[in-house]
Amino acid sequence: MLVAATGVGAGDLATAAFTGSRLGVVVLWAVLLGAFLKLVMNEGLARWQLATGETLLEGALRRFGRPAHLVFGAYFLLWSFFVGSALMSACGVAAHAIVPVFSDAATGKVVFGVASSLLGVALVLAGGFPLFEKVMGLCIGVMFVTVILTAILLCDDWVAVLGGMALPRIPPAGGEGLGWTVALMGGVGGTLTMLCYGYWIREKGRSGPGDLRSCRIDLAGAYLMTALFGLAMVVIGSTIEVEGRGAGLVVSLADALEAPLGRAGRWAFLLGAFGAFFSSLLGVWQAVPYIFADYWRLVGPGRAGRTDTTGSGVDARSRPYRGYLWALALVPMLGLLFSFREVQKVYAVFGALFMPLLALTLLLLNGRSEWVGPRLRNGPATTALLSGTVALFLFFGFLQARAQWGH
Repeated sequence: MLVAATGVGAGDLATAAFTGSRLGVVVLWAVLLGAFLKLVMNEGLARWQLATGETLLEGALRRFGRPAHLVFGAYFLLWSFFVGSALMSACGVAAHAIVPVFSDAATGKVVFGVASSLLGVALVLAGGFPLFEKVMGLCIGVMFVTVILTAILLCDDWVAVLGGMALPRIPPAGGEGLGWTVALMGGVGGTLTMLCYGYWIREKGRSGPGDLRSCRIDLAGAYLMTALFGLAMVVIGSTIEVEGRGAGLVVSLADALEAPLGRAGRWAFLLGAFGAFFSSLLGVWQAVPYIFADYWRLVGPGRAGRTDTTGSGVDARSRPYRGYLWALALVPMLGLLFSFREVQKVYAVFGALFMPLLALTLLLLNGRSEWVGPRLRNGPATTALLSGTVALFLFFGFLQARAQWGH
């Protein structure tokens, strides 16, 4: 549930809706393939942690040395700023559309974006992991019901939908078909937030190979839900003309839904979209500080080269965790002064770069029996899938960088 709620945000919904509007339902298969590849990578992350007792970040930093420390640290700080800004902007735009109390939409975005960020901090600090689970459950429930129900009400050709899931095709679409299809595949299920799963299973007390079956079951459920959201948004986008980008696109989509579904349908969809955006924000605010605390424990001043595996400092009560939570909630507010489109542009490129790095890391770490044991090392099928993922997302990153920044 937490993986699905955190991994589905403004960019995912917007990309799926826009792709559906441009290409139709013939590319639904790309949603299923993208969700499956993310499932393979997250399962590899869990397998490493249960086999070694180390988070994937811990394993990579210890075995790949100082270059990995520097590259990940720089990437993580930049990613945090841009994803924080994008999530605040998305929440602000959606909240202003629901409660338009400001005459200027830009002002509404800033005020509601700041309020959403501070509310996220309050929820993380007030109730710890149990409250976090409950709020995320509520958000994903609203999100699931409204988005899936909207798709069901709008769809008038279920045969085409089934065909789009079963038969891989890429329409030309004026030369943009391949780019949008790969973007749809890459936009399913989060990027760096996949690392958060390792800290959540620690919260649930999973610590050995015997828990791998439980992880596989809940990851299968997570990516099934993620795929359903993606499929629904492609179906919704295919029924109407979609313009815009990011959170603004989702609001425009809600306005367009008023004609076929009435004003109640528009409001319901906006509530579902806000549920998607705020659940992503809350998931990032709760779990990403764990990643920083883990990183600080390993490579902070006087800590490089430590060999303990106790997880000391990777705690929601620790100073590194709370310090980064506040930094994540406050510093990216500067991004609210820029357009969501520009923030989302940089965030999309950074997200695209992370996936091949994660797949390559899993190939290297889980490919050695002396590290994970012969029973939990990558099998031939997993190795082939991870290798294909590296190639696929490198290609996706190239296409996205070219589209965003020009030739």
